[in-house]
Amino acid sequence: MSAVGLGRIVQAQERISDRVRHTPLAFSASLSTHCGAPGHLKLESHQPTGSFKLRGATNAVLSLSDEARKRGLVTASTGNHGRALAHAAKAEGVRAVVCMSALVPANKVDAVRAIGAEVRIVGRSQDDAQEEVDRLVREEGLTAIPPFDHADVIAGQGTIGLEIAEACPDTELVLVPLSGGGLAAGVAAAIKGRLPQARVIGISMERGAAMHESLRAGKPVLVEELETLADSLGGGIGLENRYTFAMCRDLLDAVVLLSEEEIAEGIRHAFVAEGETVEGAGAVGIAALLAKKIEVRGPTVVLVSGRNIDEALHQKIVNAAGHAALSAGGGAR
Repeated sequence: MSAVGLGRIVQAQERISDRVRHTPLAFSASLSTHCGAPGHLKLESHQPTGSFKLRGATNAVLSLSDEARKRGLVTASTGNHGRALAHAAKAEGVRAVVCMSALVPANKVDAVRAIGAEVRIVGRSQDDAQEEVDRLVREEGLTAIPPFDHADVIAGQGTIGLEIAEACPDTELVLVPLSGGGLAAGVAAAIKGRLPQARVIGISMERGAAMHESLRAGKPVLVEELETLADSLGGGIGLENRYTFAMCRDLLDAVVLLSEEEIAEGIRHAFVAEGETVEGAGAVGIAALLAKKIEVRGPTVVLVSGRNIDEALHQKIVNAAGHAALSAGGGAR
C-alpha cells in the first residue's frame, strides 16, 4: 500500500474542487495517428497559475491549522510550485516566501512576485534554495510547504489521476513528467487505485534526472542540477525523502529519459499540431511518443503539466530552422 492512498486523494479532490480547474482531456488526432491508438492530452497547463502545481499547494494550505497558516508559508521551488503556493496563500490572506536558485527562468521568478509572494534567490540549485527554507523555518517559525515530498501535496496532484480515470476509463497508458515525484506518485496512486490495468510511465530529461538516478541506485542520491529545456524537472529529491521515492519505485512501470532535442520537438509539436503553448517539462510526454521511446498498446493519456515557458525561448524553438537541435541548457535562461 502506498504512503498516500486513494482515500486521501479522494478527500483532496473534495477539499480543492472549488479552488482549482477541472482541466480538459483533449483528443489528439496527431498523436493518435502517430501511435496507432487513441491519444489524449490532460491539459493541466490550463490551470490559473499555468501548471498542475496549484492542486498540491492548495490542498496542503487548506489542510493546515489556522495557527500554522498565520505563521506564514515558505517553500523552495523551480518556479511553478512557488507560483501555486503564492496563489493559494494569497487566497487565504497569509504571507508566502518562495526560495529559488539562480537557475530558475526570470519569467517564473517574475510571476511569483506578481502574485505577491516574497522571493529569495539563493545559490544555483534547488538544494541551495532548500537550505534557505530550513533557515526560515528554524529562525522565523515559518511553515514549510515542500514542492513534492509532502503527503498533502502528493494527494492534491493525485486528483489529476481521478479525473483521467473518470473521463477515460479504458486508459491503458498514462505518461507523467517526473521530477521530485510528487506528480508521478500522486497520479500513479490514483490511476492504480481506479484503473489497475493501466501502466504509468515517468518521463524526465537526460540532464540531471534525480529521481531516475535514485531509482537506479535503490536509494535517494545527489545528482548535479544542470540547465535544461525541462527546467521545472530540475532539482534533487532529498536524501531524507519520506514519500515520493518509495511511491515512484513501487507504482511506476518505467522511466524514460529524453534528450534536449527531443524535448524541443515536443514543445514545437504541441504548438504546431495541438495549438498549445507548453513548457519543456510539460512537453516530455508528447516528446516521448514522437521519439517512439514507449510501446503504445491502447488508449494513452499524456499529462501536459504546464505552460510557463519564456516567450522568446518558445518562439526560438517553434521557429528553429529545420527544427535544428538547440544547445543543451537553453531552457534555463
